[in-house]
Amino acid sequence: MDLAYLRAHPGQLPLFLTHQRIRETPVSGGDICAATRLTLDDGNSVFAKSWPEDAAEGVPENFFATEAAGLRWLRAADAVPVPEVIVALPDLLALEWVQPGDPTPAAARRFGAGLAALHRAGADSFGATWPGFVGALPQDNTPSAGPWPGWFGERRLAPYLRRSVDNGALAAAEVTLVERVISRIGEYGGSEPPARIHGDLWPGNVLWGADGRAWLVDPAAHGGHRETDLAQLALFGGAPQLGTILAAYQEVWPLADGWRERVPVHQLHLLLVHTALFGAAYRDAVARAARAALSV
Repeated sequence: MDLAYLRAHPGQLPLFLTHQRIRETPVSGGDICAATRLTLDDGNSVFAKSWPEDAAEGVPENFFATEAAGLRWLRAADAVPVPEVIVALPDLLALEWVQPGDPTPAAARRFGAGLAALHRAGADSFGATWPGFVGALPQDNTPSAGPWPGWFGERRLAPYLRRSVDNGALAAAEVTLVERVISRIGEYGGSEPPARIHGDLWPGNVLWGADGRAWLVDPAAHGGHRETDLAQLALFGGAPQLGTILAAYQEVWPLADGWRERVPVHQLHLLLVHTALFGAAYRDAVARAARAALSV
């Protein structure tokens, strides 16, 4: 099987894998899926991700179809490098292989400018026309005309707050803080139209390539607020060259006044996703972000 054959016959990939006709090399991936590098007969490689065989539950319906739709939508903007979707099956996704490289200042400048162009490509509404996932959790992508604050509070904060309460990750004090942020959500801006955003842009979902570019991977793509992507880039230690990325972004599409103060509001979404998925280890981070948002 070579790359041209795979593009023409994507449904054949599981058969070749079952009969060990393709060399598989495990690679580091996320916390959800198993990730491998598949080396084809013509020397080309693809990146494949699949639902772990030892998972307690089967792959959620539309899980890989949703990621494929988001990747194609982001790629269609022709603004930031996004891997080509080569195979999208119910339990398997195979993408263009990107050789990892270093996060150079030049790559960061290019990425910041490209991210602004991606956001500016826009969306028809908040949400998306495909089902939503963030990590392994469902995410309500029902298209909405907005305005952004109410949509964000209802669709991106409240559902993961409830999940985090149900799994015991958050105590009453943290719940009260987040509920206060949601009650004040109209104070945090949102007059801009929907941007075309990655939606899960923590630093691990930026792949710095050997080609001198930064690639977007593992999206939860939808129409949202562009400040959400930028705020997420600052989470968990922050993306390499973050200052350079932001400066290049601002040159292309300056952010509205007060954006730095709104960073914790936008970060709350992904932090609540983490308490919903991984438990109380992220409780303090949620509390810090909520307190910072309330101090604005």
